[in-house]
Amino acid sequence: MSNAPVSPGGWRRVLSAAAIYFLIVFAVGFFLGPIRVLWLEPWLGRTLAVLCETPFLIGAMWLGARWAPAWVKLEHGWWRRLVMGVVALALQQTADLAVGFGLRGMTLSEQVAYFTTPPGLIYLATLIVFTTMPLIAAPRAPRRET
Repeated sequence: MSNAPVSPGGWRRVLSAAAIYFLIVFAVGFFLGPIRVLWLEPWLGRTLAVLCETPFLIGAMWLGARWAPAWVKLEHGWWRRLVMGVVALALQQTADLAVGFGLRGMTLSEQVAYFTTPPGLIYLATLIVFTTMPLIAAPRAPRRET
């Protein structure tokens, strides 16, 4: 039953967990972004700067993927965690596009082209980790006695 698709009443918890997870990780990324761009990139170059930032983001993902479901009391089950990760990714990409347009003055084609660069490929791998972290970091469901 715990791996059953999300029930209509459970959607609120899944969406809430996804939003909280997104906000935790986005806040850390929003804080680290200027440090990476303004201090690390001129000193180390773009690729190494992204590599320096990535472990901190993955740490935030781990914590967020553990805290958000606990906070909203999300039921155990891989399906709920997968939906949480995919919804959080949609929120993250929407916010990332908005930041790119609004703060960095980038066009959509420039943002898409970034994924073909070495730092962009690292970022893409980080997005995959972001999406799957709710599954990776999920505590194991208690075993039922048979």
